[in-house]
Amino acid sequence: MGTKSTTAVTETNKPSRRKFFIGAGATVGAVAVASQTSIGKAVIQEIGSTVKPKDDGYQLSAHIRKYYETTKM
Repeated sequence: MGTKSTTAVTETNKPSRRKFFIGAGATVGAVAVASQTSIGKAVIQEIGSTVKPKDDGYQLSAHIRKYYETTKM
């Protein structure tokens, strides 16, 4: 029997910020490359056609009018 525990975290498999950022950078790079392929562009176009842009803009509502009234001097 060994003296090492199987659940012990060693220096080689210890999670670190450096490993996290390397993995995150690789993931972002892979997504960027995939988005430039024909399949990736089709997926982006499909998502863009299903998402409706919010074009209602600024609306003067009752609570905003009340706020404006309280700020008058």
